[in-house]
Amino acid sequence: MGKTADLTVVQKTIIDTLHKEGKTHTFIAKEAGCSQSAASKHVYRKLSGRKRSTTNRENCSLERLVKQNRFKNLGELHKEWTEAGVKTSRATTHRRVKEFGYSCRISLVKPLLNHRRRQRRLTWAKEKKKWTVAQWSKVHFSDESKFCISFGNQGPRVWRKGGEAHSPSCLKSSVKFPQSVMIWVAMSSAAQDLAPAHTAKRTKSWLNDNGVGVFDWPANSPDMKPIENLWGIVKRKMRNKIPKNADELKATVKETWASIPPQQCHRLITSMPRQIEAVIKANQYSNLLR
Repeated sequence: MGKTADLTVVQKTIIDTLHKEGKTHTFIAKEAGCSQSAASKHVYRKLSGRKRSTTNRENCSLERLVKQNRFKNLGELHKEWTEAGVKTSRATTHRRVKEFGYSCRISLVKPLLNHRRRQRRLTWAKEKKKWTVAQWSKVHFSDESKFCISFGNQGPRVWRKGGEAHSPSCLKSSVKFPQSVMIWVAMSSAAQDLAPAHTAKRTKSWLNDNGVGVFDWPANSPDMKPIENLWGIVKRKMRNKIPKNADELKATVKETWASIPPQQCHRLITSMPRQIEAVIKANQYSNLLR
């Protein structure tokens, strides 16, 4: 059944009907009783010889809707597009958005930054632009984060193209609030450590007493720290965990943290040059929008 020619009239009818309803090719193939390849070939053969249901002008109007607000969901985009007079299906709306190069992704959260902090962040990034992976491997990163008994969803989704993760129009702002169960961690290129947050001050005192230099870091810029990625990994691993109390929660965090291999820490450290470059590009992108 791998060839379109092998499909029966009934199978072709089923494929055409389900495709118009916006069903996935996997679902269509299963319902039609053929391979996914055969179903896809039949769909694309018909599309290639068929006039597109939307004009270039209409497509441009849809792309403008996406750019105006990257956080609109597909239903909102389809509603606004059809209200503008475009007669098309929700499935076609989705296809057009994908044709523009956009994918629906979970948005990164940007720190709340004023102009002075943005400039300090950019200056810092430029100062570290030529740092090598070997230099970053000598840095120990530390941070603290809150863990709650109930973990919410992953955050709003955003339409963005490749390389736009740090673009201002694709970010959500965040403000720090009082935290509940706090955990303090540290990581380097080869190892990591975890402890209750109340020991953080003691750790800072030890560093000062033993002459260990403290890295100058721009204010409200946790997104540039590789340790933030570790927090994300831990919280994703804990997504299906349901601790009953704070003690169980702490134990779960420690167990999950211990499961992260040292190689993961090294890979995150090696990403620092790319993070620095992303900050510089994001600032250039922001200037173009002014």
